[in-house]
Amino acid sequence: MANITAADVNKLRKQTGAGMMDCKKALVEAEGDFDTAIDLLRKKGQKVAAKRADRDASEGAVIAMTSEDNTKGIVVMVNCETDFVAKNESFVTLAKRIAEVALNNFPADLEGLKAVAFDDSMTIEEKLTEQTGVVGEKIGVTGYETTEGAFVASYIHMGNKIGTLVTLTDEAAEAGRDVAMQAAAMNPIALNKDGVSAEAVAREIEVGKEQAREEGKPEAMLEKIALGKLGKFYKENTLEEQAFIKDSKMSVSKYLESVKGGLKVVDFKRLALS
Repeated sequence: MANITAADVNKLRKQTGAGMMDCKKALVEAEGDFDTAIDLLRKKGQKVAAKRADRDASEGAVIAMTSEDNTKGIVVMVNCETDFVAKNESFVTLAKRIAEVALNNFPADLEGLKAVAFDDSMTIEEKLTEQTGVVGEKIGVTGYETTEGAFVASYIHMGNKIGTLVTLTDEAAEAGRDVAMQAAAMNPIALNKDGVSAEAVAREIEVGKEQAREEGKPEAMLEKIALGKLGKFYKENTLEEQAFIKDSKMSVSKYLESVKGGLKVVDFKRLALS
């Protein structure tokens, strides 16, 4: 039987984040072989993940991050089951590390992100499975968005509940953060009216027509009235037309124009915990 020392247990704990007793049991079972012990801990994680596959993971952390030159940005959502785990420093550190890996590799989609190497020994998906076993809760990456362009700014709402990215046509750090904050606070459904789906437009027109009908307006006027209401819908729900949160007398697009002539927002991404 291998002689398992406290130093060995502590080393494995630092490598994996697993509990002291779990590390000791794994090392004993692996007869002191670290790689085997790590595999045993991962297997424990896989079992826990399978048991908890139907559990709701509505808590977590959303991390938004940009490259040093502000030409690329990513936002990721890492979920867990409880607020207690979500606020734990090690969980937030894990979420930030996944965001860093995402930014450095810039995979095209969520499945691609899961397959990226977290470190030399495992992928992000394998790391999440391992941590499910360590923490005892279902943990997973459930959201991932990217953007790139002339200037990308990011914003994370207090407590890592919402993360946003905005892409501007030119460098403007303060304005970029302001608009990213706007996207977090006001939750626009599209950048401008061209980005609103035909289904959403049709639904709003029908709502407008029904409201006008209830008000006793003539049937022949309903379409025109509904289209007028549609303008208000765009102002409330599209980023460019929304009233700027720091000065409601101007829209977001007019605010950007006041910062620098020709400055526009061309893209935004937003992830939020439900």
